Amino acid sequence: MSLFDPQPAASEEAGPRPLADRMRPESLDEFAGQLHLLGPGKPLRQQIERDEIHSMILWGPPGSGKTTLATIIARTTRSDFVRFSAVLAGTKEIKEVMAAARKTRQYGRRTILFVDEIHRFNKAQQDAFLPYVERGDIVLIGATTENPSFEVNSALLSRTKVYMLSALSTDEVIILLDRALRDEARGLGMQQIKVAPELVQQIAVFSNGDARAAYNTLEAAAAAAEPDSQGRQVITERIVEDAIQRKMLLYDKAGEEHYNLISALHKSVRNSDPDAALYWLGRMLEAGEDPLYVARRLIRMASEDIGLADPQSLPLAVAAMQAVHFVGLPEGDLALAEATVYLALAPKSNALYAGYGEVKDDAQKTVAEPVPLHLRNPVTAMMKGFGFGKDYQYAHDAPEKLTDMACLPANLKDRRYYRPTDEGFEKRLREKMQAIQAWRKKRSSP
Repeated sequence: MSLFDPQPAASEEAGPRPLADRMRPESLDEFAGQLHLLGPGKPLRQQIERDEIHSMILWGPPGSGKTTLATIIARTTRSDFVRFSAVLAGTKEIKEVMAAARKTRQYGRRTILFVDEIHRFNKAQQDAFLPYVERGDIVLIGATTENPSFEVNSALLSRTKVYMLSALSTDEVIILLDRALRDEARGLGMQQIKVAPELVQQIAVFSNGDARAAYNTLEAAAAAAEPDSQGRQVITERIVEDAIQRKMLLYDKAGEEHYNLISALHKSVRNSDPDAALYWLGRMLEAGEDPLYVARRLIRMASEDIGLADPQSLPLAVAAMQAVHFVGLPEGDLALAEATVYLALAPKSNALYAGYGEVKDDAQKTVAEPVPLHLRNPVTAMMKGFGFGKDYQYAHDAPEKLTDMACLPANLKDRRYYRPTDEGFEKRLREKMQAIQAWRKKRSSP
């Protein structure tokens, strides 16, 4: 018997448990993802099945299955399982658990000590594990979302094996969600939920590889579903959007005329009409509008409607804001007027605005692929062993200061976001980009 009973107390079991907890896999066959570690014939799976496990660190993003894998290991190997939180425990509690584990070992039982968020332990607390790991009193399984090279001391790291877990793929998350919708004992099968496959996929994409987040979103959507004529709980697109939405912070909801005037100023600048822009600026300032608000909007115009067609527009708008902040009104109104006229007459381009809009769209609607290994810095020997920095090409070593190395994730290969126009300075940038693309195309040709 371990010091801390791994099974929940009866009072805890009686209360409702989150879907993510109820659907936690109970065997390796139920475990989703991590095939590079747990696929048939892989060393870690064989060690678990042969009951030959050793102390290890599980390193991976939230929701990748670190806690679940540790629990399955303890169940599969018939070991006492002690769950330990680095957030709640200190050195005293560590020693108490170690003493109990040592006594348990005398009776021929092995103790697996699972330490969640092990990176939160300081050096002295991590050192407290060392003698017990060395003697074999415990099998330590630490879980961390942080790089063990930096967060786990070298003495403990040398006595453990680090396994790197990956975020789940969209298809793997969909499998888990479908399983939860069908499972009548642990999941939502008894609720007769009706949800379109494309909505399940949407939940999976927005979970970004985090199984726990996906389960939580599905559970929230199921709770908001309304029954149809056949008694089925229908999850609609609106419900899913409500469940996954992110809170938006608005500047101010009051004063329609306030927004009408700033809209007129912005569109006059965009339309290269300095007279109208000056008029709407004066209307706002004379009505008592906050000049710093106007300055912030001018900075936005410089980025949204001019961009790199005139790289001086943004510094000028920022300088106007600084001038207003320094001298105030009425002296600062001329600085705002100067910036307004300059922006109105500057060459226009929304290439940056449109390109960044596509970036945000891709960031929200596609899976956030991990940074390719060749773009990661191999700061430690362990990171180098995992392939960090392998095949990286240093552009400064190339005669043209260019390489054909891919820098986007694989799922966005050859994506183009910035498409410069022929206006102002952007014309030179467009010619430069065309030359770079032609060089890379030539390099990739047989």
